[in-house]
Amino acid sequence: MVIMSGRRRAQVSEDARLMGQTAYIYEVGCGLSLDGEETLLTGDLVPADGRNVHALIEDSGAPALLLESYPARLEVHSPWHREREFSHLMRGLVDAEEANELLRAHGHADLRLVDNGAVGRSETGLEVDGTPHGYHLIPRGASKGNAVAAHMRARGYAPEDCVAVGDSREDLGVAEFVGRFYLVANAVERDPEIRAHAPEGSSVEVTEARNGDGVYEAVVRSLAERR
Repeated sequence: MVIMSGRRRAQVSEDARLMGQTAYIYEVGCGLSLDGEETLLTGDLVPADGRNVHALIEDSGAPALLLESYPARLEVHSPWHREREFSHLMRGLVDAEEANELLRAHGHADLRLVDNGAVGRSETGLEVDGTPHGYHLIPRGASKGNAVAAHMRARGYAPEDCVAVGDSREDLGVAEFVGRFYLVANAVERDPEIRAHAPEGSSVEVTEARNGDGVYEAVVRSLAERR
């Protein structure tokens, strides 16, 4: 079992430790920790001159561009935006593809805004027309899917050996690499259009149960049907 998350390394590593895991994926696939070795999956954008990737993205002006372009629809996801190594964390409700076109038009083609799923309305003061989402601004080459693929290569796993479970549009990218992919029921409840964002040709199943119970259902179902 490998946790994949948009959370900081310190948070994910503690969850992994409690579960006895020796590998985990953090900050939306920007980093992969495997048997104590850290691998950055950020492409050409790497730490330089004592500044990490998060600082380099800040220096580029891309976060300010997004916040200024969507003043009533996007804000910093405080307090969880602090002490990050890679991604700039925001919340609100925007069209991620539209935002990425904006980034490209302003010379930031090496970055992308990722929709990492719904957040609670109580977490934001923005008056958005719909369920607010969390977003990560990350290097274009980074993704949860690429991080899962890197872990599979390192372990020698074939797609048919792997099952993944997620609850966001970004999680759906993992379906391209694994044998079976499940969305937990609450993902569809909070984002009814989510399945339309699955990679072409991939198979996405939806559990009957929500949250952790949905993860349990996906694991038990997959094991039972392999017998």
